[in-house]
Amino acid sequence: MSVPLPSADAVIGGNLYPKYTTRNPIARRLVDNFLTTLHRLVHATGAREIHEVGCGEGHLSILLAADGLRVRGCDLAPGAIAAARRESAARGLAIPFALADLYDLEPERDGAPLVLCCEVLEHLPEPRRALAVLARLARPHLIVSVPREPLWRVLNLARGRYWGDLGNTPGHLQHWSAPAFLALLQEQLEVVELRTPLPWTIARCRAR
Repeated sequence: MSVPLPSADAVIGGNLYPKYTTRNPIARRLVDNFLTTLHRLVHATGAREIHEVGCGEGHLSILLAADGLRVRGCDLAPGAIAAARRESAARGLAIPFALADLYDLEPERDGAPLVLCCEVLEHLPEPRRALAVLARLARPHLIVSVPREPLWRVLNLARGRYWGDLGNTPGHLQHWSAPAFLALLQEQLEVVELRTPLPWTIARCRAR
């Protein structure tokens, strides 16, 4: 790698706003639409085993495991993994959560019929390198999502957040419109389906 990777403490997850657990009715509706779209894309793959890379506190892994899918997750942040383990145990779900750096993942050990990576790439200084790793892990399916720009920043400004950074969520290093994200993915993957639930872009891909 040309530049050092940030430490776990230096990576800002961006979910300073608890989007998956918010009770704000407007935000809740947006998140529910995202989750509905994600579920449809997951089930469209036909995969029964999922590895969520960059799982954070495990919200998506727990939802999918509750659907009867075999799920495991990994993340760079120790605090996030600890929270994911606590929540999955509280729900009676045996989900393996591991502390791991995306760039250190290996296909033989970490590959899965479906690899899921949501709200991660926008935080990384080298998203193409990350996508190359994810493409090697996907056997053959990959679902990946990012905030849809510039809409994401506009909505942040509309709710009075991050004015000093022109609406940019802390830790977001990359910014893609839906067409720009599609072009990025097509450099390394076959994009089967692209969805744009407000305000995200979600793609279902296949490894080449």
